[in-house]
Amino acid sequence: MSKFKKKTNVKQEIPTSSMPDVVFMLLFFFMVTTELRKTSIDVMQRIPEATQLRKLQRKSLVVDLYIGEPKKRDQGEDFKIQADDNFILPNEVLLWVSRKRDGLPEAERDLMTVSLKVDKETTRGIIADVETELRKANARRILYATMQQAEDKM
Repeated sequence: MSKFKKKTNVKQEIPTSSMPDVVFMLLFFFMVTTELRKTSIDVMQRIPEATQLRKLQRKSLVVDLYIGEPKKRDQGEDFKIQADDNFILPNEVLLWVSRKRDGLPEAERDLMTVSLKVDKETTRGIIADVETELRKANARRILYATMQQAEDKM
């Protein structure tokens, strides 16, 4: 017969000593690269649809201003302006713009764009008040956020 015996019960174990290191490196990577939402939106956001849209080049220069009816009934029923996480009055928009502009590098302050995310049920009066205050603050770059209209509705 043969001189060689067949080995039975051969175990090949996978080395798991470096597994925790790999898991923690991945966890750390995703924690560093993921950006969480900076503000919680407390006003209704039924964004209108549009057909001709353009993408923004530098989103870091865009500041958001939300206008709509509050989601919570204890905050009132009339339309409100939300800047960051606070409700502000139209006459406080000037101060808010100057604070946002001060947070940017000096070379990019004139490139700041104010994005108005307005609920489609909002009355024109509060929007006109905000536009007037933005003109006073010399924030001339205004963007009205919309959703893209579906092609079957055209």
